[in-house]
Order: sequence, then structure tokens, then C-alpha cells
Amino acid sequence: MASISPGDPTPAHAPDLFENETAALEKARGVHAADGADAEALHQSLGALIDHFERLMRETRRLIGRSDRAEREMQALAQQLAHRASHDALTGVLNRSAVIEQATRMLKERSATMIVLDIDEFKRVNDDFGHPTGDAVILGVVDCLRRIVGERGFIGRVGGEEFTVLVPGDDHAAAASLAERMRAAISEARVVPSLDRRITVSFGVSHNRAGTGFDTAYGLADEALYRAKRSGRNRVEFAGQ
Repeated sequence: MASISPGDPTPAHAPDLFENETAALEKARGVHAADGADAEALHQSLGALIDHFERLMRETRRLIGRSDRAEREMQALAQQLAHRASHDALTGVLNRSAVIEQATRMLKERSATMIVLDIDEFKRVNDDFGHPTGDAVILGVVDCLRRIVGERGFIGRVGGEEFTVLVPGDDHAAAASLAERMRAAISEARVVPSLDRRITVSFGVSHNRAGTGFDTAYGLADEALYRAKRSGRNRVEFAGQ
């Protein structure tokens, strides 16, 4: 079977989408070119052209409308994919790669406080109550973080039960107060109403000048977090202390 290259003419059996319109146009051309064409013939050919032109306009509008809808759907899909690529599926906060990207960008331009927090004894919650309850605990903790952090900074989930909050600026007292408010809110709240167990979180905080690398800022806060864990949990520790 012979192949058809892109430059080959359209095969004879290919349907002509404008066959009727082409026939009406050729008929009108013939009437127009004929000497002494009567008014009735001209009227009929013009009417046929009007009918076909109106049909083409309707079809064109329909196709444009469909194309516009398809474009809007593609844009919405692209936004959804971009959101999924940068946000944690369970909580809706930034995922690890997005945290690194945004924190790196922020620290390159300005000073910022890195807060790393980890839910205390989270494995025991999963073991005792199951993973759905563990997910509910994570969602409850994130709700507390959102209420307190607000628009001051961004929240990210960097591990199973580990989160990061980055707050721009060099107001150390305000950042320390923010971390303590988050700790107290989670400790005092019943993040899962049906769970008969107190949930607490440990915090590590590092204050970083503009130009600090992400790994340095995160590493300092992570060291402070482990110090909080070793010191009894449910507390805030600061890097360099």
C-alpha cells in the first residue's frame, strides 16, 4: 500500500467538508459570468450563497465557542497540575520541593526565620489508632498552624509528621512569639475531637540573614528541633543557644 507524504495532494476519496458550498459558489459564478442572466437566476444563486454563508457563520461560532471552552479547560487543568506539583495532597500546604524553592528564593533576597516542627510520638498515634486517625491529627495540626501563621509566612510539609514555617524579616522576638503560640495552640487544642490523647509538637527555630543557604537554615533549625525532643518535647528551642 503506497504511503502518502505530507506534500502529496489530497486523495480523491477524501471527503470535501465544503462540497455543498463549493457547488453553490460555482453555480453563482456561472450565473454571474453568463451574458444576459435573468433576475430569477441571479436571485436564486444569491439566496443559495446567503444560506450557505449563514450556515458557515453558525458553525464557525460553534467551533470558536468550543475552542474557547477547551482553552479554559486546558488552563484550569494546567493550574491544577501546577498546584498538585507544589502542594501536599493531604494538607494542601506546600510540599518539600516547593518549600525548598520558596525558602531558597526568600533567603537569597532577605533575612528570614526558619521554624521546623515535628509532631511528638506520632508513630504511637498511628500504631494505637490507625493511619486515618494519624491523617486527622496532621490535618488538625495544620489547621492550628494556618490560624496562627496567616499571611505572615508560608507553611510546608517536609516529611510525614514534620513541617516547616518560614517567616520573612529579622524580628527575632516576633518569630519566637509566633513559634510559642503555635506550640501552645496545638498543645491546648483537641486537634481531633474524637481522639482521647493530647497532641504536642516540638519546635526548632533558626534566624537567618539574607544570603543564607536553605541547607544551612534548615540544618540549624533541625538541630534545635532535636534538642527540643531530647529536652522533653512540647517545647521551642532556638539555634545557637
